[in-house]
Amino acid sequence: MSVTHQADPVKRARLRWRARRGLLENDLLLTRFLDEHEATLTDEEVEAFSILLELPDNDLLNFLLARKEPESEIDLPHVRALLTRLRAV
Repeated sequence: MSVTHQADPVKRARLRWRARRGLLENDLLLTRFLDEHEATLTDEEVEAFSILLELPDNDLLNFLLARKEPESEIDLPHVRALLTRLRAV
């Protein structure tokens, strides 16, 4: 049986570390989001968060600021839902 993100403190720490970005704006937005919502993230939301963290900093910022919308392989319902939550922070 796989341990969920919320039940594994190592996975939670790793996600927070990965959220540290080169662009200060991304770092602030992602850290603020995690400070408010990390304890309630579902595994699906953690997966969406991880997908977004794979993006280059400028692309991620454009998504966070709603300058662009997801397309192609990252245009997934759970990614769009998480972006909505991230943008509300």
